[in-house]
Amino acid sequence: MTEQPLVEVAGLHKRFGDLEVLKGVDVTAASGTVTVLIGPSGSGKTTVLRSLNGLELPETGTVRIGDVSVGFDPRPGKRELSRLRGQSAMVFQAHNLFPHLSVLENVMLGPTVVQRRPAAEVRTEALGLLERVGLASKAEQHPFQLSGGQQQRVGIARALAQRPELMLFDEPTSALDPELVGEVLGVMKDLAGEGWTMLVVTHEIRFAQAVADQVLFLDGGVVLEQGPPAQVLGDPVQERTRTFLKRILEPI
Repeated sequence: MTEQPLVEVAGLHKRFGDLEVLKGVDVTAASGTVTVLIGPSGSGKTTVLRSLNGLELPETGTVRIGDVSVGFDPRPGKRELSRLRGQSAMVFQAHNLFPHLSVLENVMLGPTVVQRRPAAEVRTEALGLLERVGLASKAEQHPFQLSGGQQQRVGIARALAQRPELMLFDEPTSALDPELVGEVLGVMKDLAGEGWTMLVVTHEIRFAQAVADQVLFLDGGVVLEQGPPAQVLGDPVQERTRTFLKRILEPI
C-alpha cells in the first residue's frame, strides 16, 4: 500500500474583494520531503502557505496535515482552526520577534503560553534549539542586538520549538542582505537533511535545485507546473515557467 501523504491540499479558492488569488490549488507532500513554491509576485504562493495554518481562510477547499483535516465551506470553527494551526509552524518574511523579550524568551513563548508545557522542560529544549541554529551564545540578548540573519535563525528555532508536523517558510531570506542569506539557507538545508517536512515559498532557485523534492510553479492563482526540480527548473514544459525562470536567473 502507498503511504498516505502528510499534507493534502485540495481545491483551494480564495478571493480578496474582486481579486481571485487562488483558483483551485492542489498540493500534496509526503512526510520528510521539501516542497518549494515559486512564481511571480501575486501568484498566490503566500496565500497557499497561510491557508495551511489558518492565517487565511479560503472560501472553498480542504487542507489536511497529518490526522487533522479542515474544510473551508462552511467556514471552520475556532476549535478546528486551532487543531490545524497546531500541526504547523511558520517562519515569516519579517522576523516577527517580540523586541521586549530575550532571544530565549521568544523561543519559549509559544510552547509555554500556547501549548502550556512546563517552563523548565521548554527552556532546556529551547537552549538546545538555539545551539542547533548556532545562536546559543545569544540566548539572553534581545532581537535589536542581532543581525537580520541571526533574527531569522531565532525565528526558525521558535518554529521548531512548537514541535510541528510541518514547517512553513514564507520567503525567509527576502528581507535579508545578500551576505546573510547563506546562513539562513544553511539552517534550512540542515533541517531538510534531518527529515523535516517543509513547504517553502522562495525565489532562491539554487536552494530549490539542491534541496527540493518537488517544485510547484504558480501563476495567476493556479499551479501551472509541478514536478522534481530537475524537470521544473531544468527543463520546464510550460512557456510561462521558462519565461519566469529566465527573468529571475539572467544577470542584470
